[in-house]
Amino acid sequence: MWTGTVESICIAPAAMGPVETRDQAVAIPGVGLEGDRYALKQGTFYKPEPDRELTLIEAESVEAMRRDYDVELAAGDARRNIVTRGVPLNHLVGREFRIGNVRVRGIRLCEPCDHLQNVTCKQLIKGLRHRGGLRAQILTQGTIRVGDCVKE
Repeated sequence: MWTGTVESICIAPAAMGPVETRDQAVAIPGVGLEGDRYALKQGTFYKPEPDRELTLIEAESVEAMRRDYDVELAAGDARRNIVTRGVPLNHLVGREFRIGNVRVRGIRLCEPCDHLQNVTCKQLIKGLRHRGGLRAQILTQGTIRVGDCVKE
């Protein structure tokens, strides 16, 4: 059994626009995080599908980019909504878990792509392959806060 935490919350109000770090965000089932580009139906790859509602990445993956590939990457640069610590995201595909009081379901891995490289102007695909995060569906509405517990 594991227990992790929310290290940061990142919202981009517009496709390809800058990422804003927040202390909290409202998670809305069928929509996404309030104020995020996908919740506003403005994301580059927007489709009304559950795997577009929420994205997560491990802080450990961001740190590994620096260590293993000498690529400086701020947590928000990965353009994922929630940065976690101590959470085995790859193992949560097909499983339900909680972020604070919000219940979510892991849908599929969030592999890096050419678009992410173009937006960041950094070589990320190799370093984030199989550790680029998780796409998840929001099952219950609530507020996610930095410092919230993440657990199954």
